[in-house]
Amino acid sequence: MAGSIAWDVLKAAALAAQGRAYVPYSEYRVGAALLTSAGEIVTGCNVENATYGATCCAERTAVFSAVAAGHRAFRAIAVATHGADAGTPCGICRQVLAEFSADGTLEILCFTPEGAEARYTLAELLPHAFALK
Repeated sequence: MAGSIAWDVLKAAALAAQGRAYVPYSEYRVGAALLTSAGEIVTGCNVENATYGATCCAERTAVFSAVAAGHRAFRAIAVATHGADAGTPCGICRQVLAEFSADGTLEILCFTPEGAEARYTLAELLPHAFALK
């Protein structure tokens, strides 16, 4: 999909995914909407687990769902959190995103329903990603 990114569409999809989060421990809902290079949107939400280590972030849920559906190239991701500050993807999520954006050009929009918003490239958030490729 060439051209500009429909951030409003991605934000709406991320907010819808945020509403589906399973967060009985932290109560911190996160939703993500990943735009594939084919123009499809794949969403994910955070899914917590009592063992904490088995918890999966919204960004990774979206990436894993997209890969399971046959996608390997991504253009952008919108991540919905909440509060006064738009959080950024954790280190593990950044590294997973880097697996599919070796050049670091993936665009990342972090936002909250309360109005906080910040946009980055993956290279800005993870300037020295680990890569075997």
